Amino acid sequence: MSERSQLKAGAVLSYIAIALQLVVAIIYTPVMLRLLGQAEYGLYSFVASILAYLSLLSFGFGGAYMRFYARFRVFEDHDGIKRLNGLFITLFTVVGLVASVAGGLLSLNSESVLGDEFTGTQTDTARILFGILAVNLAITFPTSVFNNYIIAHERFIFQKSLQIIRTLIQPLVILPILLLGYESIGMAIGSTAVNLAFSIYTVAYCRFKLRMQFVLRKLDLGLFREVSVFSGYIFINMVVDQVNWNVGQFLVGRFHGPESVAVFSLAALINTQYLAFSAAISSVFIPRVNHLVASKTPDSVISSLFTRVGRIQFIVMGLVLSAFIIFGKAFIRLWAGLDYGESYYVGLLLLIPVTVPLVQNLGIEIQKAKNLHQFRSWVYLGVAVINIALSIPLTQQYGAIGAAMGTAVALIIGNGILINWHYQARVGLDIKYFWGEILKLSLGMIPALGLGIIVMNVANPMSIPALVGFGLLHVLVYFVGMWCLSMNAQERNLIATPIRRRLKRLRQE
Repeated sequence: MSERSQLKAGAVLSYIAIALQLVVAIIYTPVMLRLLGQAEYGLYSFVASILAYLSLLSFGFGGAYMRFYARFRVFEDHDGIKRLNGLFITLFTVVGLVASVAGGLLSLNSESVLGDEFTGTQTDTARILFGILAVNLAITFPTSVFNNYIIAHERFIFQKSLQIIRTLIQPLVILPILLLGYESIGMAIGSTAVNLAFSIYTVAYCRFKLRMQFVLRKLDLGLFREVSVFSGYIFINMVVDQVNWNVGQFLVGRFHGPESVAVFSLAALINTQYLAFSAAISSVFIPRVNHLVASKTPDSVISSLFTRVGRIQFIVMGLVLSAFIIFGKAFIRLWAGLDYGESYYVGLLLLIPVTVPLVQNLGIEIQKAKNLHQFRSWVYLGVAVINIALSIPLTQQYGAIGAAMGTAVALIIGNGILINWHYQARVGLDIKYFWGEILKLSLGMIPALGLGIIVMNVANPMSIPALVGFGLLHVLVYFVGMWCLSMNAQERNLIATPIRRRLKRLRQE
């Protein structure tokens, strides 16, 4: 299949995967919450948020793979690719082993980690969870090298298809375990088993289908030094991401216990789904961006791609965000229960400010490809410090909502102001033009938002069928508004062309 076809199919499959994840989450999450209970779910989420910090053990090396692969590929240096593969698999295998040891240490010291807001039984459960989930994470490290190789080869159809299958299998494995009464420990074991099975399949695909090869005899120290320098700043970004998305759960758990963690974690789950919607499009352009930069393509061409992708991302993100603003409160209460009502406000504080960096996701890859990501790293490090400084007193005073406030302020300062200045001044992207184009798109949201506000105030739907019905109406009005008021000819063609082809096939049949 051609590169263009892989890109289109990859983007389509990405959204199919995301839609499927959303459907599965809608069906699976309330069942899981009721089987586990709020306290048990909060405990599991708290342990998972702490172990997420162990992902920092990769020190940012994973983000460097694509750039160095693209460089070797441009010059058709196949030996260089083998050395790169050998270097990364060695590093990430060691990191996986270190993660296992670190998980063991957390397990042995679970009482100190959890603090006084957890019971003795919860501490004992956490001790086991730390060990199991650390092994799960350890498996992920070396597997990530093979995933990067698949992306570098632009095998998006395989990658996204595997993601779809995994989305379906995971709850089918875990739900029977929960029904048998094994609670969070059983859920951790089931999740680890699924991860191991798919990791083995991914490795086999790379070795036997893509003929992935390694040079393991001697570590290329020169390449290691070069990758280390490049990865150092990516590592800072990783630290910041972990602080921004996990410090809230940790602080809420320390100050208010597992029930409050559950409230924050549900909003964080919604935020994770939101992040995935943005990454679906930008992820398939990563190889192209690296190739354009390696080929010395003019900034104007790269900036044009950045804006085109950003507009498409905003169309998608605007639909999701506007739907959550209008229907989110009623949906959460019906979906998760009245105990999770506060999750709506936490979700708003996370989703609204994060929309800015999400529609600019491709800019991160452009910075990496140009080796201009250092400024972003230092800005984010400063913002992370601000986040912690604000979140501690805010969490003590306002609980989960306070933790979300600290993260929101950090995102506005870092992504909304400083990073956009960096894009314009140093990276060579026309940010004034970019936001002008995004502003044009925002006009198309007005009809859907206006109708949604009227519906919620007049009809006030409080059942799942009613919400689904009004949600479908919202989607229709949103796209009509976008089509008539905001979309350009290219964006209309992205929607119209597949429909015309399908209609043509139906007429021929």
